[in-house]
Amino acid sequence: MTRRRRLALVLACLLVVMTGCANHNTAQESGAEIESDTKANTNANTNANTNAEKKTGKDKENNGESSEKIEENAPTANTSGSNSGSPVTIKIANYAVLEKGYEEFWQNVKEGYEAKYPNITVEWVTAPYGEILNQVINMAGGGDKVDCVFGEDIWIPSLVEAGLAAPMDQVLDSDFLNDYYPNALAAHSMDGTVYAAPLYLTPPVLFYNKELFKEAGLDPEKPPKSYDEMMVMAEKLSQLKSSDGNKVYAFGFPTGSVIVVGSYLQGLIKNFGGEIFDADGKLDVKNTGFVDAFKFLQELDEKGYNPQNAKAKDLRNLFALGQLAMYYDKTGGINGVTSINPAAADFTATACPLAGGGGSGETVSQSHCFIAIDNGQEKKEAVKNFIQYVITPEVMEDYMTNIAPAYPAKKAMEHMEGVNNSAFLAGARDTVNHLSPSLMFPTVADFNLELCALAQAVTMGDEEVQTAAADFEKSVQPLLP
Repeated sequence: MTRRRRLALVLACLLVVMTGCANHNTAQESGAEIESDTKANTNANTNANTNAEKKTGKDKENNGESSEKIEENAPTANTSGSNSGSPVTIKIANYAVLEKGYEEFWQNVKEGYEAKYPNITVEWVTAPYGEILNQVINMAGGGDKVDCVFGEDIWIPSLVEAGLAAPMDQVLDSDFLNDYYPNALAAHSMDGTVYAAPLYLTPPVLFYNKELFKEAGLDPEKPPKSYDEMMVMAEKLSQLKSSDGNKVYAFGFPTGSVIVVGSYLQGLIKNFGGEIFDADGKLDVKNTGFVDAFKFLQELDEKGYNPQNAKAKDLRNLFALGQLAMYYDKTGGINGVTSINPAAADFTATACPLAGGGGSGETVSQSHCFIAIDNGQEKKEAVKNFIQYVITPEVMEDYMTNIAPAYPAKKAMEHMEGVNNSAFLAGARDTVNHLSPSLMFPTVADFNLELCALAQAVTMGDEEVQTAAADFEKSVQPLLP
């Protein structure tokens, strides 16, 4: 372990202890980035659901698709023998069925699918977010392979490396697969092969508090478009106090040691027009955009605008409580925000990722997706039908509008009224036109953690960016493809 990472780890531990003493309102730590926020506070979630029902005019029975409604509206799969035949059970790994706010949706999916295909039984294989991927791999090592995984795009390399992920052109119907936007498929590919079917796109976008903007004398209808504009606004916002007298952080960016935070950092480098690998596939930590991204994090830290060593869920907590004016989050993160404070739905707005240096605000794609595992033709056919049943407007629209807001990944889903009319999604809608694939290679999880360590080194560790980047380059050499 490098001196830089030891220092970051010690400081991070001290910060956790200090934070736990200072603020008992901080959300409890858990593996999930979005879903764990809703699990942490059942009562708050109930209030959040009630608030969402008032805003959408739907009662609780209509907020989650009923199994009867899903069965009625779902398209008919064009496969022979799909509604009859010998009994088949498919095991689907899905951590989200444990999470309040998501379990009802997935239970309705199971019931609706089984009603449509009465010979098929869905068996959930579940564990907390931070454990489910290893559980799937360990089960396979013991000869018990699941048939499909609901997870994140960053899990693809691990499942490919383990020899589990099946190429999607060997699972899905060609017309279904070809209906995806090309950039969505590219973001779920390794070496030109598509290994996952995204349910939707949840790119990191800018969340901002309209009420804090007003208090600072800023126009809430004119969020920043560049980092230069944001820093001018941040100076004013940093002078504010929350309603209970706490410091207001101007701009939050996650740097805590979580694999998905590495994806946020990849996006930040893209924001500044930087790259991690050059045109020849060689690691490049000296290009201007790469250096500028970490200099930006260092400046945020020096000015006290960004909470140190925060994870996305920590930033959600601060934002929900009115102690953070702006931050980056996946679109679905609004569920975690409103589960902490239902009133946050009224002051939250979104904007596209900011442009810095020579960049145009490009960022990296993120999503939830299905990854299939080939356990023979009969199981594969049932998994195909399951995926093609779920990823339809009829099943997904309410979820993508009211439960975990997201943008369509397929052309067949681009006319969903609820999604298209969502004021929350509207502000950052153009983000999907400026997405690049996240890095995909077998050791990318460890690589992402090293990116987090680099961010901590230039903030908590007070290291010069060039020095810390050189140490990072040495640390990741064994991880490179």
